[in-house]
Amino acid sequence: MQELVQRIVERAGISEESATQAIDTVIAYVKEHAPAPIAAQVESYLTGETAASAVGAAKGALGSMFGKGDTE
Repeated sequence: MQELVQRIVERAGISEESATQAIDTVIAYVKEHAPAPIAAQVESYLTGETAASAVGAAKGALGSMFGKGDTE
């Protein structure tokens, strides 16, 4: 996520703190409005989580959508 923060700082001319807040706002918006599996993938991509974490998050979100908890 640090690379994204730096790009925003450079292109928008804002502080790192403001850039981080902007990213957090986008993540929160996506989590509210996108389907859970997509939101989990976007969040993990923007925050730099590993692929395994993203798969786990998506699996848990799908299980929640269908009324099942994570069984592993």
